Amino acid sequence: MHADEYRFDSHDGLRLFARVYPGPAPEAPVVVCLHGLMRTGRDFEDLAPHLAQRYRVVVPDVRGRGLSARDPRSENYQIPIYLRDLELLLKGLGIANTAIVGTSMGGLMAMVFGAMQPMRVTRIVLNDVGPEVDPKGLERIRGYAGRSAVAMTWSEAADQLRTIFASAWPDIDSARWAVLARRSYRENAQGKIEPDADARIGDVLRASASSAANLWSLWEMLGKVPILVLRGATSDVLSEATLARMLKSKPGLKSIIVPNRGHVPLLDEPECLQAIDEFLAAGSKSGDAV
Repeated sequence: MHADEYRFDSHDGLRLFARVYPGPAPEAPVVVCLHGLMRTGRDFEDLAPHLAQRYRVVVPDVRGRGLSARDPRSENYQIPIYLRDLELLLKGLGIANTAIVGTSMGGLMAMVFGAMQPMRVTRIVLNDVGPEVDPKGLERIRGYAGRSAVAMTWSEAADQLRTIFASAWPDIDSARWAVLARRSYRENAQGKIEPDADARIGDVLRASASSAANLWSLWEMLGKVPILVLRGATSDVLSEATLARMLKSKPGLKSIIVPNRGHVPLLDEPECLQAIDEFLAAGSKSGDAV
């Protein structure tokens, strides 16, 4: 399905990028898809066209990733700045409120945005993330973030990716790894294949506090926002205990466990698509914007 390219300037002068799937009609409800830490909006190449049959879908590349500019000030690689960019994106597209599908870091962004501006966030899908990050997963991410080498061939890039994520996606074949490599790397002007995210993002993560932030107070602020949680069955980021606490503290919270997935589900799995479809459709039936 066709997506329009949308470019806009951040408050501090960075040229940022998003893909916009028009959906079935200009007045169609909106879904924003937010990617993970070292990822790009291309992670939603399966989900976004699927959703665009019913919704207007907006998929930004967060600053420092994909086709958005790298920030000369690495200290700006933090969620409050990303949300400021998101505000400008929504304003530029004339979007008053939206549902959000957030993967990992994108889910943290969704929770903060929903807590701060609950009238603007109709529903949230959290892809393998919650108000507490398992220290094991955080240390694993700190270990690889921003440290992938430049590859000479696409096959080499796929092999690098497999080294990092084989345990999270144990059942995918070589053809799928090749597709995922093109979501993770981009050929530069010299013809070399490099990770499509600023390596300094990993440096910022490693320089942050050793323990993960506790967002349970923020979670409580999301009391009225409908939420669906997708958890990879072997996730080392969203623990079973954290999900259990989320379910206990928020009546009506929806969740599914995605088999053969760690951190994170790819959002092409049939059970994910079904759960997301039903969750967003329930918003239409209940009268919210999605």
